[in-house]
Amino acid sequence: MDPARTYNAAVDLIDRNLAAGRGNKIAFVDDAGTTTYAQLAERVDRAANALRGIGLKREQRVAIVMLDSADWVALFLGAIKAGIVPVALNTLLTAKDYEYQLNDCRARALFYSAPLAKNLEGMQAKCPNLKYVVTEAQLNDLLASAKPKAEAAPTLRDEMCFWLYSSGSTGAPKGTVHLHSHLVATADLYAKPVLGILESDVVFSAAKLFFAYGLGNSMTFPLAVGATTVLMAERPTPDSVFKRLVEKKPTIFYGVPTLYAAMLASPQFPKKSELALRVCTSAGEALPPEILKRFTERTGAELLDGIGSTEMLHIFLSNRPGDIRAGTTGKPVPGYQLRLVDEQGGVITKPGELGELQISGPTSAIMYWNQREKTKNTFQGPWTRSGDKYSVDKDGYYVYGGRSDDMLKVSGIYVSPAEVEAALVSHDAVLEAAVVGAEDENKLVKPKAYVVLKAGNPQNEALKARLQQHVKDRLAPYKYPRWIEFLPELPKTATGKIQRFKLR
Repeated sequence: MDPARTYNAAVDLIDRNLAAGRGNKIAFVDDAGTTTYAQLAERVDRAANALRGIGLKREQRVAIVMLDSADWVALFLGAIKAGIVPVALNTLLTAKDYEYQLNDCRARALFYSAPLAKNLEGMQAKCPNLKYVVTEAQLNDLLASAKPKAEAAPTLRDEMCFWLYSSGSTGAPKGTVHLHSHLVATADLYAKPVLGILESDVVFSAAKLFFAYGLGNSMTFPLAVGATTVLMAERPTPDSVFKRLVEKKPTIFYGVPTLYAAMLASPQFPKKSELALRVCTSAGEALPPEILKRFTERTGAELLDGIGSTEMLHIFLSNRPGDIRAGTTGKPVPGYQLRLVDEQGGVITKPGELGELQISGPTSAIMYWNQREKTKNTFQGPWTRSGDKYSVDKDGYYVYGGRSDDMLKVSGIYVSPAEVEAALVSHDAVLEAAVVGAEDENKLVKPKAYVVLKAGNPQNEALKARLQQHVKDRLAPYKYPRWIEFLPELPKTATGKIQRFKLR
């Protein structure tokens, strides 16, 4: 084996902390208690042995549908250490979504948390490749009976390491395949030089581990420097976040604009003296300048707006401490090249001109699994297409200009208008529906539906509420339309396509 090519991401992230003498330092604080770096190292090894013990082989996939905990990390890294490929799945999905993704990645094993059971029951019957379904309680037993030391698989830097599903702009989600070298590269390029994470930091991310953003925030970055991470299983509401900010005193907090707005709107917002924050980050959607200003005033902490993606794994464009320009996404993270491309494929050099943002850097995914056309469309040689429109101002700061397609970013998660429209149209009262993004009072984008009713249905608030509930029952709840407007007809092209831009 060529030592320059041989590399295992899990071995690197764990062993660097043991070598630095951090064995007794707390790595994770979760709802169950604390886990030191030495305990984490042993749990990672036990997880590697447990997965091999139930018959998983190198390069086979294991799906993780678990709420955030130290064991999520142990299982994810244990799989990687064994050369098995963990697939981190969103915990907010429907049974139909899980069936699709488990079949698509051909997971041999599925690990899930008890509160998520109702959407995962009976999956084995629907997924022919799925041989083992393990609850979190059973995982504990497996880890307890596994050997405490594991041999690492002799993996390579360029080897498939883990997958995330991109909720992507069109059609079914896409299995986004990342390599062993990618995890630590995000820490070396963004977390250390731009965010400035230190061994002394305590970090807390509202974005969960199954998101590319949360995976870097809560796992890769702190492990890369030996910091301590606070994890919570519950949903990030203002109250659940405030509780951790006050009790656990994190110094770095990672959120999304929708959450920052909700926190600022809450009368429970903690006093500055109760917080230990020194820097916070925002990603997932553009951060309105007013929210940035108010949050910094309330906390005294700098709030860095940046953009990353599942395809690029983490943030490649960001504001910096001491160099924050409100209303922009900052400047390229060193190690990444950015360019703006016009409709004809030409590179834009003039300040203020809008183009599609494309990124070149060492953390780009290698493909969408079994989606050749979509792979070719997104990953074009060294350049990855973001699907986001940007312009650059005269000082070199990047300004967000919307999506190149109809996709909406809601609370940092992509929502396809077509999916919400389909859910609305499945209601007896609805003839047609069109969904676009509209700004709420905090200048954050949420779905707004324009609905044409079948004859004889009353256009009233009660029906609006029923339609909203109807969507919530069928899709992940964050996708429901916050506003519904009834129209006699929808604007359409000559070929009958809905003209969403006219509704926008």
